Amino acid sequence: MALLRSLSAQRTAISLVYGRNSSKSSNSVAVAACRSFHQRGSGSTSIAGEGAASESTRGVNGARFLHSGDRPLQASTLVQPEVVSSETVKRSMKQESSQEKNPSPAGSPQRDPLDVSFNDPIAAFKSKTTGELIRAYLVYMICSSEKLVEHNMTLMKLARNLLGQKLFVLLMKSSFYGHFVAGENRHTIVPALERLRSFGVKPILDYSVEEDITQEEAEKREVESSVSSAGDKKEEGSMPQYHVDKSFADRRYKVSSARTYFYLNEATCERNMEIFIKCLEAVSGATFGTGITAIKLTALGRPQLLLQLSEVIMRTRKYMEDMVGGQGNVLTHHKTIKDLEKYYATLGDNKDVKEFLNNVTSDKEGILHLFPWSGIVDEDSQLSDTFRVPDPQTGQMRRLISQIPPKEEEMFRNMIRRLNTIVKAAADLDVRIMVDAEQTYFQPAISRITLEMMRKYNKDKAIVFNTYQCYLRETFREVNTDLEQAKRQNFYFGAKLVRGAYMDQERDRAKSLGYPDPVNPTFEATTDMYHRTLSECLRRIKLMKDCDDDARKIGIMVASHNEDTVRFAIQQMKEIGISPEDKVICFGQLLGMCDYITFPLGQAGYSAYKYIPYGPVEEVLPYLSRRAQENKGVLKKIKKEKRLLLSEIRRRLMRGQLFYKPKGNYVPI
Repeated sequence: MALLRSLSAQRTAISLVYGRNSSKSSNSVAVAACRSFHQRGSGSTSIAGEGAASESTRGVNGARFLHSGDRPLQASTLVQPEVVSSETVKRSMKQESSQEKNPSPAGSPQRDPLDVSFNDPIAAFKSKTTGELIRAYLVYMICSSEKLVEHNMTLMKLARNLLGQKLFVLLMKSSFYGHFVAGENRHTIVPALERLRSFGVKPILDYSVEEDITQEEAEKREVESSVSSAGDKKEEGSMPQYHVDKSFADRRYKVSSARTYFYLNEATCERNMEIFIKCLEAVSGATFGTGITAIKLTALGRPQLLLQLSEVIMRTRKYMEDMVGGQGNVLTHHKTIKDLEKYYATLGDNKDVKEFLNNVTSDKEGILHLFPWSGIVDEDSQLSDTFRVPDPQTGQMRRLISQIPPKEEEMFRNMIRRLNTIVKAAADLDVRIMVDAEQTYFQPAISRITLEMMRKYNKDKAIVFNTYQCYLRETFREVNTDLEQAKRQNFYFGAKLVRGAYMDQERDRAKSLGYPDPVNPTFEATTDMYHRTLSECLRRIKLMKDCDDDARKIGIMVASHNEDTVRFAIQQMKEIGISPEDKVICFGQLLGMCDYITFPLGQAGYSAYKYIPYGPVEEVLPYLSRRAQENKGVLKKIKKEKRLLLSEIRRRLMRGQLFYKPKGNYVPI
């Protein structure tokens, strides 16, 4: 009753509908699953200017954009929201009624025009029952209360103790769990996936069960699993950020949006592998080859190995910078084997140096890799022996990684075996894998391993996608480098662009351990990084289209809840002639968040995804707690979603659609 009174009180204000149906873009066919890329040719294309920027701004300081002129594209140039008259509202309702009476012909998927102001409540919520809308509104009301959100985990545990398990589960399913989670297992989520599909939206499936362990237990596990049995040796040239620090051992510290795995033993990693494979099977069975499964590498192995491999990669970059007398990685300098031979000429006829040069990977444009990285995923090579470089003064081989005991070498091979098993299963089931980004001290290793998996499995289409966090200063450079590797080694490239999940933690850790802050200085810089990185990917896609190459060799997911970024992507696609039918750009948001963005995109024929968590009620409480925290941090978005929810609830009540049953005829490709 309180809700109904609230609705009645807001009748006058909500009678105004914001936005307009801007795009009269003819019935665009649904964008197929964002498949990835590879680019053929000499690689002579110019690269947009680099600079510290980030995912939240719109083009700053010399970034080269694809629209006319060098000025950043402002959201206001994309759409000018306006208050629509009551007559317009009536016309909109009449049009909707006409659509209900005259559905699309059988076999013809429905397509709607896209309102790029994302202010159309009918388009946003036509996939929901009225009860689901009321539940969503109540959940957002709770998320608007700072006190309730701050103590949400304590309150949920208290409710469980007071109500007992059955009543608590019922309460959760009628509130937070029902709103943010699709179901308890891969069988019960099928109806939710089918309904999403009927409204043009595809799933990214994630089994969201987490251990609810104390800070002390998390720190103990992390420290023990991040230090070699041979000790944590900080040799000459070692980098402090790639060594565990007890103060930051609980990786949940100041993180609200990312799931965290803490290593316990090899058996746990095996179970995680089996869970990921079950996710793949669930996606394959319910989505007809258009779904995705998200995985984390820290779920599959000992974190110490990722730390050590990350340090190797960064020390290799430093070695290359010293060799060429400047900054940048191997690819950017286009050095050849002959250049290396000249560099080592003073060492004479050195057997070790010759063997090192024989293992260097190169092509006609120069050196690709100093080490045989393919050995990580293809062979039983030993990490300790692989990552050695000649000392330019003495000719002796220097290890860039500390000696790893045989048992830990075996653990690394096990981690790679698990990942290979998962990716092979994905390829067999025609489902894609998105490897999530993690903390910067793990990320060099995660990206390198993921890129090698792309090289191995993305030969005919994109199976493996990497994730890039655009709040990092180096994101634009990293994506450019990986695009070049994909082009020169002829494999499809897939990337999910996100803002990032670990900002506060990363800044605090950098300050405490005394290394440069890896995060962009402002929200605006992050937006700029996102937009510049996306623009560069789109530019390369356009070049491939113009050369009659397969544009799907580059596949990008715009995973953002920021509607300005989504508008930017749509506008860029239009300006450079990339259509949804090209199947190279897709969009993704979390289940239960920003429906007013996801569903209008899917219903307009764009490739749209929801990140779908599932798992038993009591075991996903940590996930639910994070969702509440995250929504508290985006009150502006909540305010808009609440307004649209109220508008649609009120409209249905006025039209007698309290028992409205969603039925869609939108077929994603």
